[in-house]
Amino acid sequence: MKVGMLTGPFESQKLETVLDFAEEAGIPCLEVVAHPGSNHIDPAKLTAAQADKIKRMLLERGLQISGLAYYTNMTDPKRVKAVQAHALKAIDAAAMLGVPTVCMLTGSPVPGMSKIETIRQVVPKVYAPILAHARKKKINLAMENYFETCLQGLDTFEVLFEVMKDEHFGLNYDPSHLYHQECDHLAPVSLYGKRIFHTHAKDTLVDKAKRAKVGIYGNDWWRYVIPGFGNINWGEYISHLRANGYDGVLSIEHEDGAQTREEGFCRGAWYLEQFC
Repeated sequence: MKVGMLTGPFESQKLETVLDFAEEAGIPCLEVVAHPGSNHIDPAKLTAAQADKIKRMLLERGLQISGLAYYTNMTDPKRVKAVQAHALKAIDAAAMLGVPTVCMLTGSPVPGMSKIETIRQVVPKVYAPILAHARKKKINLAMENYFETCLQGLDTFEVLFEVMKDEHFGLNYDPSHLYHQECDHLAPVSLYGKRIFHTHAKDTLVDKAKRAKVGIYGNDWWRYVIPGFGNINWGEYISHLRANGYDGVLSIEHEDGAQTREEGFCRGAWYLEQFC
């Protein structure tokens, strides 16, 4: 297993700057933002020459790209064609760069439908052409289980894999989103281990005293933090990953407002390295 980082916090800077930081911080893998117009990798504009340059920069620094990140609402009825088109380009870019995975979202509930209804009726249609292209290019699609999308509780995981059976469709699994919901964040590792292609390393800090005061519907009783600064037992989680055959990246997703960009990534990497 290797430590990685999602490059989003460096979005205003060029990819080369991020690579220099990752090399200096000893973070060998990068989950690179690949949204339209991204400063890091814009799949719509990536040429073969640019891809070769990126691969040379990675080689010079001893780094690798673990996944391309395209996080957007895939089920927005007004944008389906546009997001499908960009997803296809992201898959092409991944193949060009030798990257095994494109990290995405299932999408949000369609107006008038529940999350489960959207998973059953909309997600398969939206992803059909994307998945067909990914299969052709031998690229895996990894869905992050962000709780504000359709992929929320364990019941939604069950339905997603009931309707999406293709082996190229799986998870960019993030335990932090289940933890603050008080769902079993370890269960999906054993239930869907073969479909976990990528994992986010993000912790959750729960302020139990504040929750007891404001209630579960109140605000600010939990927040995302760097691994090692919250409540998730990372040794336990990573042991479950290992036991279920995962040997990929632990991609730090830095959303910890109490730590600067650089110190958060460095502290998270130092902490996770002991388990790798």
